[in-house]
Amino acid sequence: MNKKKITILHSNDLHGDFLAQEKDNKQLGGISLLSGLVKKIKSEEENCLYTIAGDMFRGSVIDHEYKGYSTIDLMNFLSPDIVTLGNHEIDYGLAHLLFLEKCARFPIVNANMYIKTNHKRLFKPYEIIDVNGLKVMFIGIITDEVLASTKNEEIIGSFIDVWEAAKQVGVIIDNYKTTKVDLTILLTHIGFEKDKELAKLIDPNLGVDLIIGGHSHTNLNEPCIINNIPIVQVGMGSHHLGRFDIEIDIDEHQMLNYKWENIEINSDIAPNDLILEEVLNTYKNQTDQKYSRIITNFKRKLSHPTRHEETELGNLFADLLQVDSSFDIMLYASGSIRLKELGPIIHYQDLKECLPFNGPVYMLEINGKQFKHMMQYMLRDETFVEGSHSEFYQVSKGVKIIYSKANHKFEEFSLNGKEISDNDIIKIALQDYHYKNFDEFFNLSIKEVMANKKPRMVITDDFTIFEELLAATNNIDSQVEGRIIVKE
Repeated sequence: MNKKKITILHSNDLHGDFLAQEKDNKQLGGISLLSGLVKKIKSEEENCLYTIAGDMFRGSVIDHEYKGYSTIDLMNFLSPDIVTLGNHEIDYGLAHLLFLEKCARFPIVNANMYIKTNHKRLFKPYEIIDVNGLKVMFIGIITDEVLASTKNEEIIGSFIDVWEAAKQVGVIIDNYKTTKVDLTILLTHIGFEKDKELAKLIDPNLGVDLIIGGHSHTNLNEPCIINNIPIVQVGMGSHHLGRFDIEIDIDEHQMLNYKWENIEINSDIAPNDLILEEVLNTYKNQTDQKYSRIITNFKRKLSHPTRHEETELGNLFADLLQVDSSFDIMLYASGSIRLKELGPIIHYQDLKECLPFNGPVYMLEINGKQFKHMMQYMLRDETFVEGSHSEFYQVSKGVKIIYSKANHKFEEFSLNGKEISDNDIIKIALQDYHYKNFDEFFNLSIKEVMANKKPRMVITDDFTIFEELLAATNNIDSQVEGRIIVKE
């Protein structure tokens, strides 16, 4: 038997997590150490590839200030061998992404985004990389949540669609895989639960060997095996690196065995990449001048530990938008809050990194029955599955919802101490992204809501509201008050 070894390194959901943190006299994470570790392992292993499973963008003022160009530039120095798209790669617009792709000195693959009118794929669906005679096929798959982003571009959004992932994997392999491919890897950005569903649907005869995933920020300690396919993911940011060491029978073109580990990146095991660090500092020095000013201070550090429950930061931001407003309830999306904690000193940079998705806010009039339907859909069982990206909304002061998960019923549903009846008219407010994707987020037709009254824009830029109101006060505090209680 003719055997060869190959090492596959992988990251996912870097989200602009470029800078290292200091703890116990050592550095943790950051792309300088990540790059140093990747280059160190590549120098030790004869056959080695490094890949990123989507969402390089967002989460950093360095990324925001240059609309992703700085990220692509830094990724060029990080030198992945191949990358797949994440949903946040579309945040600056599809046309801008196609420009950034031209700036990338590495291949970006995606098999299931296409133009409706002519069924032309937007990106190369796969890449076969030759590593000293070993041929590795990578196929990129993205979540259909990308469509929510493209809907903000009225013309582009109407032309873009996403194919069913499992079918596209079959199409690619049937049409392009030859007996010369030794290893087949799916680079997905659909979330851990969807990865498991995808693995179940894949015909074993297609010979898919691995799924390297992203999107749900699931930090695994060992692979999850579904349909004999190992599925892996390493959380979020630059603090972890996944490593496969794989033995391949090159005569039969099949994986014999493998070892996988989730490596925590720190300065004890990884050297800094000084060249990349110099490039990073060039961008950082420029953004520091603009973003380092102090806006306010909190009484203490406020937290947002999870996106599926009421949080201190969630209550703060929902309340700030509701202050002196013309609407009754602000529904502020948990996924819009990108830091787990903030404060006590708030620099402009901190606020921008916490709330990167600024934009308009719309007011809609709904009746009590519609509002109950919306909240019941938000609180469905799927929302609370680990790794779920189902949206959960933080509600402004005065709302009291007690929901029995076991009985799927509301035990209390009130506003300002008064029970909400089916016929009550309530004015709610939503961010632009959630208003434009209302049907998907609430399982309710926006046309039905428009029949009550035409929605209207009431805030042109929610971030300016936060900045102005926070700058006007200090020693701010916010508590979890039991506005939404989910009883097990």
